[in-house]
Amino acid sequence: MSRDRDIVCQPLTAVAFAPFGDVLALRDAPDRIINGGMCGRHHDLAHLDFGPEGRAGISLFDAQPRNLPYALDLLERHPEGSQAFIPMTQHPFLVIVSETVHSRPQAFLTAPGQGVNLHRGTWHGVLTPLAAPGLFAVIDRIGAGDNLEEHVLDPPWRIVAGEGGGRAV
Repeated sequence: MSRDRDIVCQPLTAVAFAPFGDVLALRDAPDRIINGGMCGRHHDLAHLDFGPEGRAGISLFDAQPRNLPYALDLLERHPEGSQAFIPMTQHPFLVIVSETVHSRPQAFLTAPGQGVNLHRGTWHGVLTPLAAPGLFAVIDRIGAGDNLEEHVLDPPWRIVAGEGGGRAV
């Protein structure tokens, strides 16, 4: 595969990811202290969007881990609603997004404890954990209509580790 098809992973930050969605992570300080002072609430971290005919659904995904370099050969999007991925482990995972199916994708490597909420219509790669178990809580739209579009990439892009690695553990 040609090196001009290589995409280097970058750390996931709220600023870099803003055009595609929200980063779900603890803030520097909680918005509220609750539960008798024993819990900090980091409030309203994402713009969830389920459209006028949808409702929120919570699912569990158990994805097989992948390794870097990773061949990105499929993009998908959800035109009817947002989709949030919340890891149920402390393992980092790969988040791949693209402005269009013809744009150069961007690859982000999460820090332990970070999740993402993809805005409605955002082109993205499939769920890509880098370590087992690949267990995630997913919050997305449940409702009538087709909320999945897929696009095969030929040739594929190659996602490679940036600083900090990204190898499966």
